[in-house]
This record gives sequence, structure tokens and C-alpha cells, in this order.
Amino acid sequence: MDSLLTPHNFPGKLIVVEGIDGSGKSTQLQLAMRYLQAKGLRPFFTEWNSADLVKAITKKGKKKMSLTPMTFSLLHATDFAHRLVHSILPPLKAGMIVLADRYVYTAFARDVVRGCERDWVRRVYQFAPRPDRAFYFNVPIDVSVSRLLSGRTKLKDYEAGMDLGLATDMVSSFKLFQGRILDEYASITHEYGLTEIGATQSIGGQQQIVRHFIDETLEDYKVDAAQQA
Repeated sequence: MDSLLTPHNFPGKLIVVEGIDGSGKSTQLQLAMRYLQAKGLRPFFTEWNSADLVKAITKKGKKKMSLTPMTFSLLHATDFAHRLVHSILPPLKAGMIVLADRYVYTAFARDVVRGCERDWVRRVYQFAPRPDRAFYFNVPIDVSVSRLLSGRTKLKDYEAGMDLGLATDMVSSFKLFQGRILDEYASITHEYGLTEIGATQSIGGQQQIVRHFIDETLEDYKVDAAQQA
């Protein structure tokens, strides 16, 4: 049975953020974490591609541009399985609030755009528990590029989809690649009921919306004394 289609039975809460690079999702999650901490809670933070061994292998493969779409997908699935076992399930079982910067929906979008079969990718991750709230920060491509380039000198090869040969220059390739990911996210949002937020609003405006939905998600959350700061 696909665990993503049914609510989990853990005492904790799982809140995730999704969006293309430059959507501002990480900023919003960090602000949400401070909000929860100010309420006396101790949320647990976890992020995509965080297992040291898998990260090292992926980095080496990216540098040599030697990763096939299937290999890339399986590496990330391995990383996610490690992350789930060590960084998501334990705090969930302990009744904590888990804040995840990217979840399985990232793989659903990226891997399909890179050429993996949609149904196959979903089956790979069918063991993942359904989040209690999944935010999707929707941002136009041009805004995403502008944000990324304002903070660094250039885009990254795999971030721009240069391995797919979509365009010769990185910015054009990024727009084509991430544009296709946006299309996948549109389908994912409908399929899995993600909460969509327009990421061109002010940071404060977005955060107010995020806090509203977090409060709604935590209405039935019972805080154990051990989980309070």
C-alpha cells in the first residue's frame, strides 16, 4: 500500500516544503522553525541529500557528469531511505514536529523530468509516510533565476539540467529544465494535496500564511512535556 495516500499513525507531525531552486522555501522553513521554537516547541530539522556517504558519491558523479537518470534517481532514493530511518521516523515516533526541506515530491518532479517513468518513481518511494502538511512554493522561472544569481556568480550544472543537453548556455537550460519541473509540481500538488503558496509575495506575507496552516495542522497535536523547550 502507498503510505503517501494515507495519514500516518505517529504521535509527531511531519511538515515539509517543496519548490524549485530559488523559490524561497528554505527561508520560509527556517522562519517556521523559529516560530515553533518561540511557542516553546523543539522542532527537528532535516534536509534533502543529507547522508554523508551518498552525498560524497553523488558529488563525485556530478563532477564527472557520469550519472544516468536512473542512477541519479536511485542514489537519491538511497539517501532518502537513510534520512527517513535516521532523521524522520525517530523524532516522529517520539512525538516531535519534523520540518523537512524537500521530501519525496522533489524526486517525483526531478526524476520524471530527467526521463524516469512517473509510476516507477512513485513506487520507489511508496514506503514514505504522508506529511501532515506539505507546502509548495510556486515561483516563476525568471524570478527564480534572478534570486539565485543575486546570491552567487553562476548556476550549478545539475541545477540547470546541463546533463540533459536542453540548451548550450546555463541560464537557458535552467529555464527549460526548471520549467518542466514546475509542470510536474503542478500535477503533484493536485495529486497529493500540497498547500500552494505564491512565492512572489513578501517574505513576511508568505510566513503569515505558513504560520496559519501550521497552527491548523497542529490543532490536534498533543505536546509531551519532554518535547517542550
